[in-house]
Formats: sequence, C-alpha cells, structure tokens
Amino acid sequence: MVGDVVGSPGRDVLKRCVALLREQHHVDACIANGENAAGGFGLTAQTAEEMFSSGVDFITGGNHIFDKREFAEYLENSDRVIRPANYPPTTPGRGAGTFAVNGVTIGVLNLMGRTFMPPVDDPFRCADAYVSDLRAQTPVVIVDVHAEATSEKVALGRYLDGRVSALVGTHTHVQTADEQILPGGTAYLSDLGMTGPTEGIIGMESRAVLDRFLTGLSERFSVQRNGSRQFCGAVVSIDPISGKASEIKRIFLRGIP
Repeated sequence: MVGDVVGSPGRDVLKRCVALLREQHHVDACIANGENAAGGFGLTAQTAEEMFSSGVDFITGGNHIFDKREFAEYLENSDRVIRPANYPPTTPGRGAGTFAVNGVTIGVLNLMGRTFMPPVDDPFRCADAYVSDLRAQTPVVIVDVHAEATSEKVALGRYLDGRVSALVGTHTHVQTADEQILPGGTAYLSDLGMTGPTEGIIGMESRAVLDRFLTGLSERFSVQRNGSRQFCGAVVSIDPISGKASEIKRIFLRGIP
C-alpha cells in the first residue's frame, strides 16, 4: 500500500520505486491513494492511467478526489478507482471494489473520517454495510481511512479488527510509527505517509503555506517540485484463506533524487 501520491514528483517516484519494491518484497498487489496525484489536488484519467502503468493495481481517494471535476465520468466508469464510501449515495463513483491477483480476490473499502473533515456520513455504520458485502466475496479486505484525527483511525481499527485484513490511514501526509497486528488479526497503521516531495510543507511549496499560517492569507498551494523526494507505504502479509494478517512492514525511503 502506498501513501498519498502528491503531484508529478509523487508519480515520478512511483515509476522509479514500485516495480523494484514489488520485486524486493514479493508484493502481489499494490494499492495507492491517488487523491493528490494531479497537481497536488485531485485526480485525472491521465494521472490514474500513469499510476497504473507504474505498477499500481488499485487507487483509493479522499476529500480531494473530485477537485478535477472532469474526473467524475472516469470515476463513475472505473472498476479500479474508488472514492470514500460515506459520501452521499448519489455521488459519482463507488466506495468499494474488488480486483483479482494470482487467483485471489482482494476487496478494497475507502472511508473518510468526520473529525476536522468535510461533512460525510458515519464511517462506522458505513463500514458495517460495506465490509459485510465484501466479506461475502472474499476474506481479504483492505480499508483506507482518509482522516485527520488519529483517534478516529484507531477507533475504526479497533471496531473492524478481525473483520478486515488491514486498515491503514491516509490524509495527513506524515507517516506514523504505530504499525501492528491487532488482536483479531487486522494489520493497522495510523498513516501511510506521503509519496512525493520531501522539501516544502507536506508536499507543497513553503511560502504559500507559511503565509496562510502567518497572515491568514495566501495564494493557492502549489506542489514543491525541487529537491529530494520520498516513498512512503507499507507491506502487509495476509493469509488468503482466513484473511488475517501475519505481518505489517512500514516503508519510508528518503533522499530520492
């Protein structure tokens, strides 16, 4: 699983790292969060296809997934890109999906938190409905929780422990160091971190972000394009029969030129 891919620097890192990491860690399937992949805000058909060509199998989203309005049609028709399931039912796209690798079906659910986030439906109640449906198709279920508050992610991890194979967080762009296997066999990590520029502030050029903190005023944020880059993610080992995880290994590669 790959943390938030930010702009062209993040997509370039995917091209350089995904194939190598898949070989090194014997990865069967790669899921990435792509809501910031197009210019730092949103996703487009072209950037989604670029991520797939880099070795990503499935893409999840978040609160920026609709920033490029023209992407709605692609999202509506795609079976490999999803948005948070707890958006209103009439929202374009799907909140969950499945794909098959080496004869194993993998279910993926995307949820968004409500604490310090745009208003959405209850992710706990939404998870109950979607997880039941996915478990009817496969024991291997991965959940991406796009949320600001660590406590909300931990709570969802505890709530779904034993019912999903892995629950990982995205959104903050800062990787956490709390990877673990919960008592029920669910792999957990509060935040995968960010794949993209190391310089700047969580992937954006510093000046505009600093101006907003210092004065309350700023121009639109722009992706930091100069300097070193990084790859953040995690590798999870899952029993395809029981759906339980046996190991989660956090990955943070710094200093990528």
